[in-house]
Amino acid sequence: MPQELTSTEADVLEECQKAIGYRFRDIQLLRAALTHASVAATRMHSNERLEFLGDAVLGLVTCEQLFHRFPDYQEGELTKIKSVVVSRRTCARISRQLNLGEYLFLGKGMHQNSDVPPNLLADVFESLVAAIYLDGGLAPARTFILRQLEPEIEHVAGGAHGGNYKSVLQQLAQRKYGTTPQYQLLDEKGPDHSKCFKVAAVIKGHAYPAAWGRNKKEAEQKAAKNALAQINGDPIPFAAD
Repeated sequence: MPQELTSTEADVLEECQKAIGYRFRDIQLLRAALTHASVAATRMHSNERLEFLGDAVLGLVTCEQLFHRFPDYQEGELTKIKSVVVSRRTCARISRQLNLGEYLFLGKGMHQNSDVPPNLLADVFESLVAAIYLDGGLAPARTFILRQLEPEIEHVAGGAHGGNYKSVLQQLAQRKYGTTPQYQLLDEKGPDHSKCFKVAAVIKGHAYPAAWGRNKKEAEQKAAKNALAQINGDPIPFAAD
C-alpha cells in the first residue's frame, strides 16, 4: 500500500512538478523517482529501477529524434551525437538546470554536502523520465525529454558537421519553416585576386545578419552561422559592418 505523504513531502513534490512542467496522476511515481537508496526502506523502494527504465526511454526518444531530424547522417554520425546528448554529464547538467537536487529525498548523512554529486543528478533525471513514461506514456515523456535535449542536439549536431553551418541551417529551415535557405550576395570589395564577399542567408523572404568572407563559400558558412545564432537567440558571431 502506498505510504501517505507528509506535508513536507507533498510540498516538495508540488514544487518539483512546477519545475519540470508535468503534473503526475500517480504522485507516488514521482516520489519514487526522487527517492535515493540512502533514505529508502529497501533498495527496491529507491529510484534505481526507475533509472534503468529511464535510461532506455531516454535513448529511444533521442535516437528517434536524431533519425528523423538528420536523414542524411550515417550510423556513425548519429551514434556520435547520441553519445554526447544522453551522456551522464548532460543529464547531470539538465538536472542542475531544473534544480532536481533540491527535491531529492536523501539520507541524513548525505545532506551534509551542499552540492548534490553529478552522478546522483544524472540518476534522478533518468528516473524522472521513467516516472513520466509510466504515469502518462511515451508522448509526455518524449515532450519532456525533447524540451530539455533539443538545444543540446542542435549544439552537438553543429560540431558533428565539422563547422558545416549551411547544412545545419538547411535541416533546421526545412524542419521549422518547410523551405530551404537561399544565400544573397550583397556586396564585394577588393581586387580580383583578393576579393571579399558579403552574403546574407534568406529564409522565406527574411534576410538574416550578413557576414563577410574571403570567398563566397566562406561568406555563406558565416552567414548561415549568423542565421542559426539569431534563430536560437544567441549573439551574432560575425558582424557585417
